[in-house]
Amino acid sequence: MTDTATRPIRVRRMRLILGTLCAAVLAAAGTMIAAPSAYAEADRTLTSNATGTHNGYFFSFWKDSGNASMTLRADGRYSSSWNNSTNNWVGGKGWATGSRRTVSYSGTYNPGNNNTYLALYGWTRNPLIEYYVVENFGSYNPSSGATRFGTVTTDGGTYDILRSQRVNQPCIDGDRCTFYQFWSVRQQKRSSGTITTANHFDAWARAGLQLGSNHSYQIMATEGYQSSGSSDITVWEGGGGTTPPPNPQPGNCTATLSAGQTFGDRFNLNVAVSGTNNWTVALGLGGGQSLQNSWNAAVSGTTGTITARPNGNGNNFGVTIMANGNWNWPTVTCRSS
Repeated sequence: MTDTATRPIRVRRMRLILGTLCAAVLAAAGTMIAAPSAYAEADRTLTSNATGTHNGYFFSFWKDSGNASMTLRADGRYSSSWNNSTNNWVGGKGWATGSRRTVSYSGTYNPGNNNTYLALYGWTRNPLIEYYVVENFGSYNPSSGATRFGTVTTDGGTYDILRSQRVNQPCIDGDRCTFYQFWSVRQQKRSSGTITTANHFDAWARAGLQLGSNHSYQIMATEGYQSSGSSDITVWEGGGGTTPPPNPQPGNCTATLSAGQTFGDRFNLNVAVSGTNNWTVALGLGGGQSLQNSWNAAVSGTTGTITARPNGNGNNFGVTIMANGNWNWPTVTCRSS
């Protein structure tokens, strides 16, 4: 069987030309965009490669062939199924920017006697690292094909720490990358629980395995390789073990974007929130973009999905976004806090 510990997830970036053109027209015209209430998007089934946001969560879906699909459901829930016609696929929900967050998840995972993982999965840059915290797997243990660096005990279980290397292989930055893969593989398999991400990051660092300083996405992923199986997983931030938090009531929270001043390398956006005075607005920045400045709100994050909350200055705030060649407006969602 192919050693998946030394096989990368082949990530492809999709460029939607029509979306880019539409965004440029909207920005030039100063057209206002109203975001729907969070947690209100309909289920969406993916059968071709895509990334984006759905009901307040980042998602990624990739396959190289065959009959694999993933359905995006309420909040952080997704379901998936695949069969042996698929060479390799991976997908899940989570966050556009990885961090030392505590991640909880619950659901069902059906690997059978197959080569498949259930894992917290992400990437960093500077240096380029692909990492897994493997919670469950089928017939193939990824620790079989990687160099062992010890163990870490956390969240009620013991994980083997491992490293493998990929040379001239696909990655989030192209088709010919050289990078390390970091692994924490749980010895006691489970399909629901809490992952204290910082404990794995710190254990890797103590073993001399240093993640990059620039985090890309971080998702609770299902992966299958020349296999068949299914999963139905819900992920959320914070503790809580096996019970997802109750769905917040969206109320009438709406966030509306309008164009501000544009400069040679950056642009301003104004955000107007209506329907509630207690809100959380999520702005999903595109590739290459970063937050330079903000005003009239408490804003956290600089890349990926950034969040804004009231800071006593009312329901209107603004942001300055460094474009880095990407002039698309961010996605926006709003929920009542």
